[in-house]
Amino acid sequence: MSLLEDHRPCTMLTMPDGAYSTYIVASRSQTLYIGVTGNLQKRMFEHKWKEHDGFTERYNCDRLVWFETHQDIQDAIAREKQLKGWRREKKIALIEKSNPAWLDLSRDWYDVEPADLKRATDRMLS
Repeated sequence: MSLLEDHRPCTMLTMPDGAYSTYIVASRSQTLYIGVTGNLQKRMFEHKWKEHDGFTERYNCDRLVWFETHQDIQDAIAREKQLKGWRREKKIALIEKSNPAWLDLSRDWYDVEPADLKRATDRMLS
């Protein structure tokens, strides 16, 4: 069975070293972005802090709602392309199968969240 036939979402605790991740990030309004990376923790930091101009920065896609790992980058890229070809309803079903509340799976990876920092700063300046 290939990796593309055996999809298993995982957590950072179970993510093996040297793995590639196919992932979905969402905005509060559930705008979706699908990507692939060799360092999911670093990539999510970049999404959250809007370190790159583009779709996720423009539409505030900064919540990791689904991901899976692959040992082979080609499998991760193939899965990304497959998901991008799906209708929105099928993507939502995939997310809700493992994350029905659309929780940010990367929420506890960092000492501070950009949204939390902004709220605290706004309160201090008020």
